[in-house]
Amino acid sequence: MPEPVDAADAVEMRAALAGLRRTSGLPVVFGGLLADARHARIGELNGAQTSALRGLVISAGSGLGGKAIALARPCAVTDYPVSRHISHEYDTAVAAEGLRSVVAVPVVVRRSVRGVLYGALRTPVTLGDRTFDAAVAAARDVEQALVVRDEVRELLALTRDQVAAPRPRAAPGAWEDVREAHRELRALAPRVADPALRDDLLAVCGRLASASGARTPAAAPQVRLAPREVDVVACVAAGATNAAAARQLGLRPETVKGYLRSAMRKLGAHTRLEAVVAARRAGLLP
Repeated sequence: MPEPVDAADAVEMRAALAGLRRTSGLPVVFGGLLADARHARIGELNGAQTSALRGLVISAGSGLGGKAIALARPCAVTDYPVSRHISHEYDTAVAAEGLRSVVAVPVVVRRSVRGVLYGALRTPVTLGDRTFDAAVAAARDVEQALVVRDEVRELLALTRDQVAAPRPRAAPGAWEDVREAHRELRALAPRVADPALRDDLLAVCGRLASASGARTPAAAPQVRLAPREVDVVACVAAGATNAAAARQLGLRPETVKGYLRSAMRKLGAHTRLEAVVAARRAGLLP
């Protein structure tokens, strides 16, 4: 039996299904993430009248969802109970919910299927392009969210050793790696919907920023920058132009310019380089 999926990842599926039901008008939407290479557990339902589908384990190649997993592409049937294009291992659960017309869309991240979501009607009618497109768009939303989560987890794993045992006199190349990880983590933070993961990410960023051993003199006033001001200065420290920083952070160039101007004023800096040096001295950047 496959293990349960990460509860935090399931949040993204739940949000995507709620959006799919709103945009498509489908009365029933459901789905789940893969617990191993070949099995998905249905953990999220929206609009269901029974619990027959909840917890159902879908095997690759079996039923409509299993077909979508195996082929890594969307699949649909007009009348599930009598369709000759799928196997029928899950007919009892489908019949209990009264589903007839169903679409299943795989969630594919980096060429690997990570989940499957469904939309269904209780009448046997052909699903139109609008409905089909909405289901595909919902799957893409889950994919993008999982990509962000994967990137955050990879960066956190790579930086935990530096956080646990910082080396102030490390070689310049090593510190460049720390600084790049800090910049990437800060850029990802606003895209993380899960508050716990975002807080963990920002906590690591804070510890990375102080890992160089920089300390603000006791007599000097403590500098406080808004989170986006720190993000912009971190991009500037990596050599990014305002336009490049805007692309990385998902902001307009004019907005980046405004954040940078505000940060420079707070740091008492007159140039971009002075702002970076001042931010590092204040322990805001590694």
